[in-house]
Amino acid sequence: MADVILSDVIKVYPGGVKAVRKVSFAAPDGALCVLVGPSGCGKSTLLRMIAGLEDISGGSISIGGRVVNDLEPMDRD
Repeated sequence: MADVILSDVIKVYPGGVKAVRKVSFAAPDGALCVLVGPSGCGKSTLLRMIAGLEDISGGSISIGGRVVNDLEPMDRD
């Protein structure tokens, strides 16, 4: 496992729909984290951005000490 750090992550879809607004958190190596919230609040979108399945519109995602914003899912380890 590795530390996962999100800093001011934003996702804006074409047409100006804001799916995720400035999310920041740190999940240390070995920690169990849970995302909760109502339907449509961006939980799945956030997880897809961490996995590299969705591009981020702003901010940064760091896994294991390296920024992975522009890495393909298979290169994120």
